[in-house]
Amino acid sequence: MNTSLFLKEVLSLLAIVEPLGAIPIFLSLTSGMSERKQKVVARRAAMAGFLILFSALVFGKWLLQIFGISLPSIRVGGGLLFIVMGLQLILSDHHDKISESEKEEAESIRDIAVVPLALPILSGPGAMGAVILLADKGQPLYQIPKVGVIIGIVMFISWVCFRLARPIGSKLGVTGLNILNRIAGLIVLAIGVEFILAGVHQIWSSF
Repeated sequence: MNTSLFLKEVLSLLAIVEPLGAIPIFLSLTSGMSERKQKVVARRAAMAGFLILFSALVFGKWLLQIFGISLPSIRVGGGLLFIVMGLQLILSDHHDKISESEKEEAESIRDIAVVPLALPILSGPGAMGAVILLADKGQPLYQIPKVGVIIGIVMFISWVCFRLARPIGSKLGVTGLNILNRIAGLIVLAIGVEFILAGVHQIWSSF
């Protein structure tokens, strides 16, 4: 295994999932809970996020084939999505992955771990597209376990971020989280450009 490539793929998915940026949302949605309940929600959200992304990893390419969508097109479309996400992270003072109405709806749901924490915060369309594209970089028998490990690492880090949300939020503050958002945004922006270039190259080569 190419260690540097593996680490690059871990960091790319981590930048897209961006669990640190989701800490304010987690704290907002669990503000009325005890610390013990927050830990339970954090664990369930990470587990649900893993299952959602792993399902996208295993069945995503098959679903695209059913709808007649080529992977080069997904690369270009996903790249454009990542560019938009990256610009939002860089330019906005406060980045939310859910709207105010979704927050209000989440407060009325008994278990918020799956919706909205796991979906769409930890495993939104950008993350799903990323794992599908990562799986297409080699033989499925090798790539699926490899990308599964990458998803596991990212969801473990997400669990740690949610688990330590209170101390992290108090230490970093709004300014610190905004700085991290901008760094993550730059990484996501670069990933988007790479995906678009690779997709355009594949489409051009097919003519």
